[in-house]
Amino acid sequence: MTTSADAASHLACTGSEALLGALGALDRLLNRALRLAPLVYGWEPGSTQFRGLYISEKDVRFLLERRPGDAVFEDPGPERLELATRFPALAALAERNRLTEFDAGVLMVALAPEVDLRYERVYGYLQDDVARRRPSVDLALNLLCGSPEEKLACRSRFAAEAPLLARRLIRLTPEPNQSHSLLLAHSISLDAQVARELTGGREMDARLAGFAERVRPEASLASLPLPEGHAEGLRRLLFRSRREGQRLGLWFRGPAGPLKRRTAEALASEADRGLLAVSAARAASLGADPRDYLRVAAREAWLTNAILYCEAGENGDCQLCDSLGEALTEDPADFILAAAAAGPAADRLGMIEVPFPIPGFATRRECWRAAVGASGGAASDDELDRLAASFRMYPDEIDRAVTAARSMAAWRGSPRPTAADLCAAARAHCGRQLGTLARKIEPAHGWDDIVLPAATLQQLRAICGRVLHHQQVLGEWGFDARLSTGKGVTALFAGPSGVGKTMAAEIIARELELDLYKIDLSSVVSKYIGETEKNLERIFNAAENASAILFFDEADSLFGKRSEVRDSHDRYANLEISYLLQKMEMYEGVAILASNLRQNLDESFVRRLAFTVHFPFPDEAHRRRIWKTIWPREAPVDAGLDFDFLAAQFKLSGGNIKNVALAAAFAAAEENSTIGMRQVAIAIEREYQKMSKPLAREQFGPYAGEVDW
Repeated sequence: MTTSADAASHLACTGSEALLGALGALDRLLNRALRLAPLVYGWEPGSTQFRGLYISEKDVRFLLERRPGDAVFEDPGPERLELATRFPALAALAERNRLTEFDAGVLMVALAPEVDLRYERVYGYLQDDVARRRPSVDLALNLLCGSPEEKLACRSRFAAEAPLLARRLIRLTPEPNQSHSLLLAHSISLDAQVARELTGGREMDARLAGFAERVRPEASLASLPLPEGHAEGLRRLLFRSRREGQRLGLWFRGPAGPLKRRTAEALASEADRGLLAVSAARAASLGADPRDYLRVAAREAWLTNAILYCEAGENGDCQLCDSLGEALTEDPADFILAAAAAGPAADRLGMIEVPFPIPGFATRRECWRAAVGASGGAASDDELDRLAASFRMYPDEIDRAVTAARSMAAWRGSPRPTAADLCAAARAHCGRQLGTLARKIEPAHGWDDIVLPAATLQQLRAICGRVLHHQQVLGEWGFDARLSTGKGVTALFAGPSGVGKTMAAEIIARELELDLYKIDLSSVVSKYIGETEKNLERIFNAAENASAILFFDEADSLFGKRSEVRDSHDRYANLEISYLLQKMEMYEGVAILASNLRQNLDESFVRRLAFTVHFPFPDEAHRRRIWKTIWPREAPVDAGLDFDFLAAQFKLSGGNIKNVALAAAFAAAEENSTIGMRQVAIAIEREYQKMSKPLAREQFGPYAGEVDW
């Protein structure tokens, strides 16, 4: 037989002509059968009006005079071989599935009615039953076998473990209303995907619509920015698979990124094969069950001689791997699984792990330099260092970020992007996935806006310094090799509500030019066992690629003091905390936890944090500064606003003071006046009501008359 590569090439040029040629060979077989039918059956099929209602003595004597199994029309001779050799698509299918010439002939006999319905009438005539429009096992044996002995031997080709049925190339259907009819009486029909492939259909199976695509790649491994040794190693694996006839199974391990998909395309291109790319994330969004669609995808890839590329969806890696393992037991297609993790099926499938780590600082810096230079722009050494240190991106992601930055510059009318454009484009690219899991906060505050003790401000600046000098200490000074975990920056912001914890996180994000994402831990914690860990896993995985600052608010809902284990719920609650500790130690970005009650936190947990920053309730001096700085420059503040009196009389946090200032401003706008003590006094009275705190008239002193009691 021809090789699969030759068959594919030939089919591309003469697919329809080859199919028609194979059908011509089948027609010659059928014409012989029609001439010999009276001799085989002892009568002309369909000649007797009551055929099937009775059996005459003449009929019985004729049947008994023949040898058992001798119901053959004639030795098929060269026509049976022509069915496959004249039809490259069938030859390629036969080679991949280790089919015999007889098997290929069965497929051709079953395929004929899919091409031309006249074959249904021919088959009905030859089987002496107009209702039987599909070929039976008996008819296929009679057409394709040259002797009774061969006919008996070929019965085994319809066994459940034989390729025709084991690979689900055909289906055997019993006679109507007879579920246990004889094998010879079963009708043969072609699998729909096989029929589409053999008839030259280029459309993909409709069951894969929306989340899969056929790709005919042209790239090469040499053109990709792969880690050292990856291209040569992948070529060796591909060569070994071809030489030894083994299935190629690869696990592209690493965070989500386009480089894995491009590598899969390049590998398929070098193998001169197509790629069937399946997105598990899109399939999940459409409600598709991986056990179902992966069976269809594996079969599609196997029939079309394509490499199956399956990209895992969020938090579904292990389930996807197990489902893929089930699908590939039926259709052993070559495959690539792109996932951050794999399930137990990885060993059973014999997958070879190919790591795709994010490039190191030096590589990222060089990629930024090259991409910016190619765009016609320029960046200083310090700017390149900051970009490479802040954003953990693949080379092709850096290229796209630079392209986006050029578009930003063009929008402003500038010929080349600035460092701010590059940072903004990198943040936008990295934060897409995390944006679906957390709320992005646009920083609006700077160092001049926050009022805190000097020691607290010093700690906040130290957090920024640790991020800015991360590469120098860990990379150049060698600390990275000494640390397996704890390479990121973790901090606890402890203090009552409204004292500036969120504002401080904003200031750090603005200083570092990183995105800030706020996660309300009360919404992450789930009463269902295991769900909290899954939620945290999704957040940290997305953040690892986003190079973002994670700000966990309402940390007390999870980080309370670990309790003594009294029941299973206590045990799982402690497991959730331990899991969080593990994820924080592995995270290489900035993670900030906000808690109202420092004394409730587990000491072993606090000890593993890089910073613990205490945000005290503001004293009178700090409250005075807050009252003075809370007003925007444009706000019409009355010169008689008594900041000293407000700071001394009302023990409010910065958050409460902000609420009061905003309410007073709206009241002044409604009255078309300046913001004075009357509006502020009324706003304070309402703020105390909201907090359910008592407030005496005497506290307003000389301004008591301003409030309507």
